[in-house]
Amino acid sequence: MSAIPVDLLIGGNFQPASNGNRFQRHNPISGDVASSVAAATLQDVHNAVEAAQKALPVWSATGPTQRRAKLMAAADQLEKLAPQIIAAMQAEIGATQIWAEFNIRLSANILREAAAITTQIDGQILPSDVPGSLSMAVRQAAGVCLGIAPWNAPLILGVRSIAMPLACGNTVVMKASEKAPATQQLIAAALTAAGLNNGEVNVISNAPADAASTVEALISHPHVRRINFTGSTQVGRIIAQLAAKELKPVLLELGGKAPFLVLDDADIDAAVAAAAFGSFANQGQICMSTERLIVDESIADEFAQKLADKASSLPTGDPRKGPVVIGSLVEPEAATRVMQLVDDALAKGAQVLTGHRAQGSIMEATVVDRVTPEMRLYSEESFGPVASIIRVSGTEEAIRVANDSEFGLSSAVFSRDFSKAQAVAGQIQSGMCHINGPTVHDEAQAPFGGTKSSGYGRFGGKAGIEEFTETRWVTVQSGERHYPF
Repeated sequence: MSAIPVDLLIGGNFQPASNGNRFQRHNPISGDVASSVAAATLQDVHNAVEAAQKALPVWSATGPTQRRAKLMAAADQLEKLAPQIIAAMQAEIGATQIWAEFNIRLSANILREAAAITTQIDGQILPSDVPGSLSMAVRQAAGVCLGIAPWNAPLILGVRSIAMPLACGNTVVMKASEKAPATQQLIAAALTAAGLNNGEVNVISNAPADAASTVEALISHPHVRRINFTGSTQVGRIIAQLAAKELKPVLLELGGKAPFLVLDDADIDAAVAAAAFGSFANQGQICMSTERLIVDESIADEFAQKLADKASSLPTGDPRKGPVVIGSLVEPEAATRVMQLVDDALAKGAQVLTGHRAQGSIMEATVVDRVTPEMRLYSEESFGPVASIIRVSGTEEAIRVANDSEFGLSSAVFSRDFSKAQAVAGQIQSGMCHINGPTVHDEAQAPFGGTKSSGYGRFGGKAGIEEFTETRWVTVQSGERHYPF
């Protein structure tokens, strides 16, 4: 397969970088060039924001029905690009076909949910002490929104970074991931084909060495009024500091160390199925991935063995050569880092029940039992195909261990007693909790986000309206008003 060409989208036109520079993204398995990508200059960054600002007056004044129609059309266009999206995700990040197809389905749903939101952006009539004064709280577009999208779910998170801002009447600039630029350019292709081709959407790609200067230029540009970022907590702190310096609101969806509590009365088979999905989907490279399996010791032996059997049965390999469940990590160095976490746990007394083998960027599904706080695997986000079992005695200890983390994104509780599970869920410090379901769960209409070092703000459904609009107080005086002087 030849390298996929990727250009910038500025003002409705696909174009090379102003100085002609390009960079290459390589396939993590073979090392072949996956995509040849325009490397934006700071002038290109400026031009993209200016194009978005120029398009803002018309787009923000566009009626909800027209905005809805274009977003619905974009969802249709995205689905038509499915073969190209699957090929790009396999080439750039070693994604499995299962993961690519899920990205397409959910991304289309995100666009359709955003389309539905266009008629739900409303305001409020407020009581007033001034006679004859009609007092209102109204919502309007915030302005140019910057979306910074990661590589691990490149279609879902790319679309999510711009869909709701567009629905709310904003124009957008998306900074594509250096590791999945061809995949995210296909988002731009779908949106422009749907008629968003006058600068409403702009997409910038940059060479990896230019990431910091590109992000700083985007955030500091005076026309950028809202920022959203999905990625690591380390980078999220930098984004937050840059945004704070400019006094600009930012939505952050960052790292996770999702706890999955298996209480003593859980349906073990159901818990194993959900744990395997949450731990190994996309090779564990999801912010919601099940990172800590907190299992009551009374059922831990049975649970651990069944999970190990499930993990060892998952087909593993190069997704370009046939259907597999476990594909490639984003780069060989990622596999090395994950192996180091497992080795550290082994050296401190943990047991590997299955897996712990890697070839290049492909690592087998691995189950590590008897993980304890002294091990790096207990607290560090692995972002790999590793299920870590932590044995506990009773529900109170399970809750304590679940909260023994700087992160607080997703979580899960398994129990046959719904009332007990609900009470436990209420004590877990996380933005999301799923009872008798996996930690990996995303729906376009749901408020999605975390607490603690997993970030703040919410994507999804009506929660997005609050993030991507300004609330203004407007009054209309209909009668004579009396003043003290």
